[in-house]
Amino acid sequence: MTKEEIKTILPHRDAMLLLDEVVQEDDTAVGSLHIKGDEWFLQGHFPGNPVVPGVILCEILAQSSCILLKDEMTEEKLPMYTGMNHVKFRSPVKPGDTFTTRCRIKRSKGPFYFAEGSGYVDGKLCVQGEFSFAVVPKEKA
Repeated sequence: MTKEEIKTILPHRDAMLLLDEVVQEDDTAVGSLHIKGDEWFLQGHFPGNPVVPGVILCEILAQSSCILLKDEMTEEKLPMYTGMNHVKFRSPVKPGDTFTTRCRIKRSKGPFYFAEGSGYVDGKLCVQGEFSFAVVPKEKA
């Protein structure tokens, strides 16, 4: 799935759409983002030694997982983070890296979805964790 196809499912745009592509393999979403080095989240994190912030890695995992809910997502709904558990950061992600995700939905109840995911660079584990989110109606601005 290309970035344009991803936009038909996720509401994220501009600098907050953090996936270049996603492929669904059975119940697993495999996403990727190439870190170029000029991203907004690298500015000042850290001067002379840029590292992708952990919260951004978690957001990439969540966006990858939400692709699995393509049948639930409409223009009137938003996926909202509700929690993160057992998140572990194992290795830094830096400019020039291609960060690859593997995420799956473990269970759901009502509007809540419980997922697990991991992220890699060149096959090396960088982050793993469990997280939850709810698919909720958009509020009118």
